[in-house]
Amino acid sequence: METLRTTLADAIRWRVAGPQAPDHARELLTADGARWYRRGDPVWTVHADVSMFVGGLRALLLQTMHPLAMAGVADHSDYRTDPWGRLQRTARFLAATTYGTAEQARAACAAVRAVHDRVAGVAPDGQPYRANDPHLLEWVHLAEVDSFLSAYQRYGATPLDAADCDAYVAGMVVVARELGVVDPPTTVAELRTRMGEFRPELSGTRQARDAARYLLLQPPLPLAARPAYGVLAAAAVALLPWWAKVGLRLPVLPVTERVAVRPAGQLLVHVLRWALEPSAPTRHREQ
Repeated sequence: METLRTTLADAIRWRVAGPQAPDHARELLTADGARWYRRGDPVWTVHADVSMFVGGLRALLLQTMHPLAMAGVADHSDYRTDPWGRLQRTARFLAATTYGTAEQARAACAAVRAVHDRVAGVAPDGQPYRANDPHLLEWVHLAEVDSFLSAYQRYGATPLDAADCDAYVAGMVVVARELGVVDPPTTVAELRTRMGEFRPELSGTRQARDAARYLLLQPPLPLAARPAYGVLAAAAVALLPWWAKVGLRLPVLPVTERVAVRPAGQLLVHVLRWALEPSAPTRHREQ
């Protein structure tokens, strides 16, 4: 069983974080310096949990609902030609901002801002966009925070109470501001209100539906891994708000989600946790 656990963990880690993941983690966790988060903080707790696999996919799907954000991805992202590379860069960013020193976290945010500086264009409807537009950055932030927290509350090892949910949203403010979000929400209630304010701007464009179809039905995976990914995808879709499912032309099946998708998702997350938790981030040296 230990051999199976190690083999599964190595395969997942290689795909998601890349072959340099152990060295990168060691560099982050052993570096001297003050940190934005410590072990036990809600941000650390949520981001260290394997429910992030579900939350990450949900975030990507939800982010496509803003036509200008989606246009930037369609025009400038390599998510089709190098999906694993893009995923690994995202994983390194989350690791740096969650577990690294403040200096490492700021450097990771600066690198993202530098990339965003080069992303600009015109959406299919004629509207111009800039990836560093604070308004678009806010939508991306809202979608991520809402998705990571929703996935953890559904599939996390120990769901947070209401106070810690607010603390998670408040804790993510430092990352949002460093990336250029002007006034990020600090509570779950504010998060929900802000997302509601974005609703008139959101729609399931053709670009969004194409991206969702690729993410859900055409992942570059070996056949043996596709059933597990299918469960992951179903779990992510089930957590989307109904209006996002409708906009992306995804099924709205509340009964099926409750009696089939949720138990299957819980089983998958349990298996992933069994495989990966022995190598989860450890407590860094107290500063």
